Amino acid sequence: MVPVMDTAAIGDVKDRSLAGAGRSRIAWAGAYMPVLAGIRERFAREKPLAGVRIGACLHVTTETANLVLALQAAGAQIALCASNPLSTQDDVAAALCASGIPTFAIKGEDNQTYYRHIEAVIASKPQVSMDDGCDLVTTIFTKHRELLAEMIGGCEETTTGVIRLKAMQRDGVLPYPVVAVNNALTKHMFDNRYGTGQSTLDGIIRATNVLLAGRTVVVLGYGWCGRGIASRAAGMGAHVIVTEVDPRKAIEAVMDGYRVMPMSEAVKQGDVFVTVTGNYHVVREEHFAAMKDGAIVCNSGHFNDELDLESIARIAVTCTEPRAFVKQYELSGGRKVCVLADGRLINLSAAEGHPASVMDMSFANQALSTEYLVKEHTSLEKRVYDVPESIDEEVAKLKLASMEVAIDTLTPEQAKYMASWSEGT
Repeated sequence: MVPVMDTAAIGDVKDRSLAGAGRSRIAWAGAYMPVLAGIRERFAREKPLAGVRIGACLHVTTETANLVLALQAAGAQIALCASNPLSTQDDVAAALCASGIPTFAIKGEDNQTYYRHIEAVIASKPQVSMDDGCDLVTTIFTKHRELLAEMIGGCEETTTGVIRLKAMQRDGVLPYPVVAVNNALTKHMFDNRYGTGQSTLDGIIRATNVLLAGRTVVVLGYGWCGRGIASRAAGMGAHVIVTEVDPRKAIEAVMDGYRVMPMSEAVKQGDVFVTVTGNYHVVREEHFAAMKDGAIVCNSGHFNDELDLESIARIAVTCTEPRAFVKQYELSGGRKVCVLADGRLINLSAAEGHPASVMDMSFANQALSTEYLVKEHTSLEKRVYDVPESIDEEVAKLKLASMEVAIDTLTPEQAKYMASWSEGT
């Protein structure tokens, strides 16, 4: 495949002099990502992505850097931009640029810059898209359809992006096959639950220094992310309330030991509110208006429109910023409500995102799914695919091996029994 452009020294980052610090932190994270490291070693030998152009719109963090470097080792040409304006780690972005990977990401970039950076990645004419939220796919589809003929496929990292891609599939407009990396068991059961659970509370505490023990934490949404946040908040001594629209998830939350109620009731009791629904305006004007004095509101879903921020700005008397990532709105009567990180992902805005050891499995799935797409794309239809079970299982086996954990294997007799229908009581 012929390179489209010389990628050396291309990028837009805050400060290229931060590259040394970024390299140190990338190496630190890499030490906790043994599965991805093993894949990178194989990729370096086999070059399964030689000459393939990848456009990636991901959170620019130390863990993502290790994924990108593994893809580079496989022979891919990669251009990277941020999938969230506040999630970029500027030293990591600088280090990637210094490694010859065009990186377009600045922490705190405005909306115009965010989309300019996506356009910069699209200018590399990617053949594979790698998304965390589907912004890259939708921008290519709406503005650059001339590129679709050369697109091999894509990978999607997060729940919100998979929802959008499946909506495109239902409407018959999905432009190429996409692997829903988020749907791998070794991704969402660990990254979404344990990663989001720990990193969300980390972000809340770094932003506010609030003590969670004894406070009431309201978790809006009880998917895998909500499960993780509720579990970790309870573990720190918080009283947890869950709000849900799905009766099955609501029953699960009740049986996990949490109180479940409508938001109209929870809003009067909560001290800290965390949204993880992937939906629109789940915290609205009537909710902000009814909150306790000192209530803290944040989001750990992909898009900040889970919070109706225009409404609280409209009803507020004043707005101050007493701490980094904290906007304190004073409402009529003197009550104050704090919104963290402008409603952006609190775990990546005010903290560092998921621990590297859990992202090891997520990004191993990304790397192997990309290899699978490149090998199999001619036989794939324009639809959303789950990660092949063989890849999911391989990632789990590699992770267990790295943890020095051994498990049993079926005996021939057991394997025969499990495959048979003839045995009875």
